Amino acid sequence: MRFNTISAAITVCLFFSACSTNSARTETPSPQELAPAASTSGETRTVKSRDGSYTGEIIGTPAAGSKFSQLQIGMQAMEIQKMIGFPDKSHSYESGKRWIPFYFGNDARRMQVLYKDEGCLIFTDGGHFNSGGDLIQIQVDPSGACYEP
Repeated sequence: MRFNTISAAITVCLFFSACSTNSARTETPSPQELAPAASTSGETRTVKSRDGSYTGEIIGTPAAGSKFSQLQIGMQAMEIQKMIGFPDKSHSYESGKRWIPFYFGNDARRMQVLYKDEGCLIFTDGGHFNSGGDLIQIQVDPSGACYEP
Protein backbone atom coordinates (compact mmCIF):
# COMPACT_ATOMS: atom_id res chain seq x y z
CA MET A 1 0.00 0.00 0.00
CA ARG A 2 2.77 2.43 0.98
CA PHE A 3 4.64 1.58 -2.26
CA ASN A 4 1.61 2.58 -4.43
CA THR A 5 1.29 5.92 -2.62
CA ILE A 6 4.98 6.71 -3.10
CA SER A 7 4.96 5.72 -6.79
CA ALA A 8 1.82 7.80 -7.37
CA ALA A 9 3.47 10.80 -5.68
CA ILE A 10 6.60 10.39 -7.82
CA THR A 11 4.50 10.10 -10.99
CA VAL A 12 2.59 13.28 -10.14
CA CYS A 13 5.85 15.15 -9.40
CA LEU A 14 7.40 13.99 -12.68
CA PHE A 15 4.27 15.00 -14.58
CA PHE A 16 4.24 18.53 -13.17
CA SER A 17 7.98 19.00 -13.56
CA ALA A 18 7.76 17.92 -17.20
CA CYS A 19 4.92 20.37 -17.81
CA SER A 20 6.80 23.26 -16.26
CA THR A 21 10.06 22.96 -18.16
CA ASN A 22 11.19 26.04 -20.01
CA SER A 23 12.58 24.19 -22.98
CA ALA A 24 12.23 26.07 -26.23
CA ARG A 25 9.31 24.77 -28.23
CA THR A 26 9.62 25.12 -31.95
CA GLU A 27 6.68 25.17 -34.28
CA THR A 28 6.93 24.36 -37.94
CA PRO A 29 6.87 27.66 -39.83
CA SER A 30 4.57 28.10 -42.79
CA PRO A 31 6.05 28.32 -46.30
CA GLN A 32 5.46 32.07 -46.25
CA GLU A 33 7.44 32.48 -43.02
CA LEU A 34 10.34 30.54 -44.52
CA ALA A 35 10.41 32.60 -47.69
CA PRO A 36 13.12 35.23 -47.89
CA ALA A 37 12.21 38.89 -48.00
CA ALA A 38 11.18 40.20 -51.38
CA SER A 39 14.08 41.15 -53.54
CA THR A 40 12.84 44.60 -54.50
CA SER A 41 12.52 46.29 -51.12
CA GLY A 42 11.45 43.66 -48.58
CA GLU A 43 8.66 45.81 -47.18
CA THR A 44 5.31 44.21 -46.38
CA ARG A 45 2.18 46.27 -46.88
CA THR A 46 -1.28 45.34 -45.70
CA VAL A 47 -3.89 46.48 -48.20
CA LYS A 48 -7.65 46.18 -48.58
CA SER A 49 -9.08 43.93 -51.26
CA ARG A 50 -10.52 45.78 -54.21
CA ASP A 51 -14.06 45.29 -52.88
CA GLY A 52 -12.95 46.27 -49.35
CA SER A 53 -14.23 43.10 -47.66
CA TYR A 54 -10.86 41.81 -46.37
CA THR A 55 -7.16 42.65 -46.24
CA GLY A 56 -4.22 41.04 -47.98
CA GLU A 57 -0.46 41.53 -48.17
CA ILE A 58 1.95 42.78 -50.78
CA ILE A 59 5.56 41.86 -50.04
CA GLY A 60 8.01 43.99 -52.01
CA THR A 61 7.24 46.44 -54.77
CA PRO A 62 6.56 45.24 -58.33
CA ALA A 63 8.66 46.90 -61.01
CA ALA A 64 6.80 49.40 -63.20
CA GLY A 65 5.41 47.61 -66.25
CA SER A 66 5.84 44.13 -64.75
CA LYS A 67 3.05 41.55 -64.71
CA PHE A 68 2.62 41.89 -60.93
CA SER A 69 2.22 45.68 -61.17
CA GLN A 70 -1.22 45.05 -62.75
CA LEU A 71 -2.52 42.93 -59.85
CA GLN A 72 -4.77 43.87 -56.93
CA ILE A 73 -5.61 41.95 -53.76
CA GLY A 74 -9.05 40.40 -54.23
CA MET A 75 -8.68 39.50 -57.92
CA GLN A 76 -9.87 36.03 -58.96
CA ALA A 77 -7.36 33.38 -60.12
CA MET A 78 -9.03 33.02 -63.53
CA GLU A 79 -9.01 36.78 -64.02
CA ILE A 80 -5.29 36.89 -63.29
CA GLN A 81 -4.57 33.99 -65.66
CA LYS A 82 -6.38 35.80 -68.47
CA MET A 83 -4.42 38.97 -67.70
CA ILE A 84 -0.85 37.69 -67.21
CA GLY A 85 -0.94 34.04 -68.32
CA PHE A 86 -0.63 30.71 -66.55
CA PRO A 87 1.79 30.22 -63.64
CA ASP A 88 4.94 28.14 -64.02
CA LYS A 89 4.29 26.09 -60.85
CA SER A 90 1.48 25.71 -58.34
CA HIS A 91 0.47 23.70 -55.29
CA SER A 92 -2.24 23.83 -52.65
CA TYR A 93 -2.13 23.21 -48.92
CA GLU A 94 -4.43 23.15 -45.90
CA SER A 95 -4.74 26.31 -43.87
CA GLY A 96 -5.28 26.16 -40.12
CA LYS A 97 -8.92 27.08 -40.67
CA ARG A 98 -9.59 23.57 -42.03
CA TRP A 99 -9.86 22.25 -38.46
CA ILE A 100 -12.05 24.97 -36.97
CA PRO A 101 -15.37 23.32 -36.14
CA PHE A 102 -18.23 24.68 -38.24
CA TYR A 103 -15.95 26.85 -40.41
CA PHE A 104 -17.57 27.06 -43.83
CA GLY A 105 -15.53 29.89 -45.36
CA ASN A 106 -13.46 29.75 -48.53
CA ASP A 107 -10.05 29.83 -46.82
CA ALA A 108 -9.75 26.23 -45.56
CA ARG A 109 -7.23 25.60 -48.35
CA ARG A 110 -4.73 27.89 -50.02
CA MET A 111 -3.02 27.78 -53.38
CA GLN A 112 0.45 29.17 -54.07
CA VAL A 113 1.59 29.82 -57.62
CA LEU A 114 4.95 30.85 -59.04
CA TYR A 115 5.46 33.14 -61.99
CA LYS A 116 9.12 32.94 -63.02
CA ASP A 117 10.95 36.28 -62.98
CA GLU A 118 8.04 37.82 -61.03
CA GLY A 119 7.36 35.99 -57.74
CA CYS A 120 4.56 34.15 -55.97
CA LEU A 121 0.84 34.66 -55.51
CA ILE A 122 -1.29 33.10 -52.78
CA PHE A 123 -5.02 32.51 -53.25
CA THR A 124 -7.81 31.17 -51.09
CA ASP A 125 -8.52 27.73 -52.49
CA GLY A 126 -11.93 26.86 -51.14
CA GLY A 127 -13.55 25.19 -48.20
CA HIS A 128 -16.05 22.44 -47.47
CA PHE A 129 -18.88 23.72 -49.63
CA ASN A 130 -17.38 26.39 -51.86
CA SER A 131 -14.46 27.20 -54.08
CA GLY A 132 -12.01 30.00 -53.57
CA GLY A 133 -9.67 31.73 -55.89
CA ASP A 134 -9.31 35.19 -54.30
CA LEU A 135 -5.81 36.70 -54.33
CA ILE A 136 -4.70 37.34 -50.74
CA GLN A 137 -0.92 37.79 -51.05
CA ILE A 138 1.55 39.05 -53.66
CA GLN A 139 5.23 38.22 -53.10
CA VAL A 140 7.58 40.09 -55.42
CA ASP A 141 10.60 37.80 -55.77
CA PRO A 142 12.12 37.45 -59.27
CA SER A 143 14.48 34.71 -57.98
CA GLY A 144 11.50 32.43 -57.25
CA ALA A 145 12.76 31.58 -53.74
CA CYS A 146 9.32 32.44 -52.37
CA TYR A 147 7.90 29.20 -53.81
CA GLU A 148 7.82 26.50 -51.11
CA PRO A 149 5.80 23.41 -52.05
